[in-house]
Amino acid sequence: MKERLQKLISRAGLTSRRQAEVLIAAGRVTVDGVPAALGQSADPATETVAVDGAPLRFPKKHTYILLHKPPGYVTTLSDEKGRKNVSALVRSAGVRLYPVGRLDMWSEGLLLMTDDGETAHSLMHPRHGVDKTYHAWVTGEDLEASLAAMARPMDIDGHVIRPAGIERLGREGEREKIVVTIHEGRNRQIRKMCALCHLKLHRLVRVAEGALELGDLESGRWRYLTPEEIRYLQEEI
Repeated sequence: MKERLQKLISRAGLTSRRQAEVLIAAGRVTVDGVPAALGQSADPATETVAVDGAPLRFPKKHTYILLHKPPGYVTTLSDEKGRKNVSALVRSAGVRLYPVGRLDMWSEGLLLMTDDGETAHSLMHPRHGVDKTYHAWVTGEDLEASLAAMARPMDIDGHVIRPAGIERLGREGEREKIVVTIHEGRNRQIRKMCALCHLKLHRLVRVAEGALELGDLESGRWRYLTPEEIRYLQEEI
């Protein structure tokens, strides 16, 4: 059965659909030896699709892991600035994995990674947005007013987000530790929310994404998803 080339490349675990389009546009993808075009489809059962001359190989069994991302790592697999990226932390998995969604460089916590490009693409689509829960350490002159404002709808980059769930966990030194649950997961959303509500954000850790939980996994370590967690992902898409 014919499928779009970017979908095939993603399903083979090589890269995301968006990056696959870049590869196609650069002339690095061929179908039966002929350079491919954007929008082209192919049947992998009868045609040979290759990237940089290497035919696509589709894994019989996909790998799904949960990483506790430490601060100081980017979630892109290649970075023009030469910064540390999360692929170095999951090398021992023995397969090429890429992130489902992102955490900014200085945020920490739960990051799902897989070689199942189709599942990753589907889970990142807005229609499958699941609640994401974070622990945040903040300071501000009027915490009551600021936290109340964070729990109301607000405009983030021209998009009105749904009210966040806010729970206070108490003070740790001069900082207030709070639980923030968001529903959209827009770029640097919580950092922007804090700035709009006159809060200084000192630390941000994602502790849950839908039914997936970080638990007591140590920073920089990873684990395989359980069969129950994999089934949950498949039900989400």
